[in-house]
Amino acid sequence: QVQLVESGGGLVQAGGSLRLSCAASGTSGLIFTVNINAMGWYRQAPGKQRELVAVITRDGSTKYADSVKGRFTISRENAKNTVYVQMNSLKPEDTAVYYCNADKYIRDPPQGSWGQGTQVTVSS
Repeated sequence: QVQLVESGGGLVQAGGSLRLSCAASGTSGLIFTVNINAMGWYRQAPGKQRELVAVITRDGSTKYADSVKGRFTISRENAKNTVYVQMNSLKPEDTAVYYCNADKYIRDPPQGSWGQGTQVTVSS
């Protein structure tokens, strides 16, 4: 099993920045490593479906939603089993609950494990 703990959400004005962190934990070993090969962020705004924000694999391959390209940067520290997303130039439409996901590989829809979610609110 993989547990994911998110941090870093909050309230920010439009144009501001936030950084979200997500740390994975579980029984160390090959299975754990495989199960967190792809780590990323998804978000869900009120009345909308959950959507991809950005995802990164252990070897550094990334995928971004078109709406965040050029504004958000995803990164990870494999030694700490932690993924980050630096969110710059935030817009009110970025307001959502952001969920961390860990999966064996990048796929749609994502499977694997989910965090509890962290609220990001961008005021205009």
